[in-house]
Amino acid sequence: MNDLSKNYINGQWVTWQGETIDVHEAGTGDVIARVPASGREEMEQAITAADAAFEAWSESTLDERLKVLEQLHSGLKERAADIADAVCREVGMPIKLATGIQAGLPATVTKTYLKMLPDFPFTETSGNSEVQYAPVGVVGCITPWNYPLHQVILKIVPAIAAGCTVVLKPSEIAPQSAYILADILDGTDLPKGVFNLVCGEGQTVGDTLIKHPAVRMVSFTGSTRTGHLISHAAADDFKRVALEMGGKSASVILPDADLGAAVKGTVNNCLLNSGQTCTALTRMLVPADKHDEACELAAAAVAKMTPGNPLEETTRLGPLASAQQRDKVIDYIRLGIDEGATLVAGGPEAPEGCDKGYFVKATVFGNVKPDSRIAQEEIFGPVLCVIPYTDEAEAIRIANGTQYGLSGAVWSADDAKAKKVAGKLRTGQVTVNGGAFNPLAPFGGFGHSGLGREFGKWGLEEFLEVRSLQL
Repeated sequence: MNDLSKNYINGQWVTWQGETIDVHEAGTGDVIARVPASGREEMEQAITAADAAFEAWSESTLDERLKVLEQLHSGLKERAADIADAVCREVGMPIKLATGIQAGLPATVTKTYLKMLPDFPFTETSGNSEVQYAPVGVVGCITPWNYPLHQVILKIVPAIAAGCTVVLKPSEIAPQSAYILADILDGTDLPKGVFNLVCGEGQTVGDTLIKHPAVRMVSFTGSTRTGHLISHAAADDFKRVALEMGGKSASVILPDADLGAAVKGTVNNCLLNSGQTCTALTRMLVPADKHDEACELAAAAVAKMTPGNPLEETTRLGPLASAQQRDKVIDYIRLGIDEGATLVAGGPEAPEGCDKGYFVKATVFGNVKPDSRIAQEEIFGPVLCVIPYTDEAEAIRIANGTQYGLSGAVWSADDAKAKKVAGKLRTGQVTVNGGAFNPLAPFGGFGHSGLGREFGKWGLEEFLEVRSLQL
């Protein structure tokens, strides 16, 4: 078991003597680590350190920032196996996927900023004015457990690149990769106080971070409910906020689409990380006359996703990250049955041979009503809702008929038609006919899915204030 009873404050590890929080292994339920249940005092120390370090770091040269990011990139690649193992155990993503995604994406994102920064116009001219882009200040970062290091990197790399200083509160459910990150940064040339890590519960350290007057921006990824609280608290001090929150994304399969390919692509996306993905395509919209065939194809696809030990290379579907999340998803599956949806595959019973850990069967519901709770609320588990529609206009209305707007997909034999429908979806990103993920494209949501964007130049701009000099 890993003893991580310490915080990283002002360039050094500070031992924590108080109560700790148990970190559980998703596949077994065993305690594998303990982290601090820190208090307000520890968070205030970290914020003070970040505030003191800001002036010097905000005036650092581009070369100094690039050097640190290059060292970070090297460290992420060197520690990739450790990162993948930690996240696999905490979150339940199978090790093969965790290696490519949970450990691979952080290094990839860091590399994109290394390539982009030298050409970013921190100063430009508009008429007789010089426009300057200045770092916003101390940034409080609050990150989730489903992609624990990836979501941290999406915040701290552009923040540091912009000249900001950072205080990170990682998820206490999956904190180990953040400790690996802090260890890597401790070995770089990053000055003391620029990056700080305090572990604890949201109602104590998170609340302190959000409300502290020295913190000028809060960047948050997590639930819409928590984002709502953060937005209200930040408004009292006019802090900048960037919020990446929930989703209930629709995969719109048009009548002329290759139904088999579209269903397979939708199911694979829906079940990635056992459905613990904010962009998961959890609503599959199909023409009414193809509904039954689509359900059969979906059932066949999920049948290949037998839950198993995430540490085994052949496993494709792992457990959920916590007992609480498992119980929540099972409750939703029972709710779907009560609401009258057709249970096509899966169900609320524990998967066979998975007595330990937080496993849930991959579940498909057919004949789901668009206004039902399982079609409106984010379940965050391996549950797919198949919704029939009569025509294209109704499909678009259903796709746009939730409070969320984070992601989506459109499938058609006609690329131009697919793009036209995609342009009508009120969502931050749309995959057209299985288009590949692009780490340079802006990522974020409409409506209750969030404010602001991550990735690429848009992610960097979130951490910059604009100043004009009239010359």
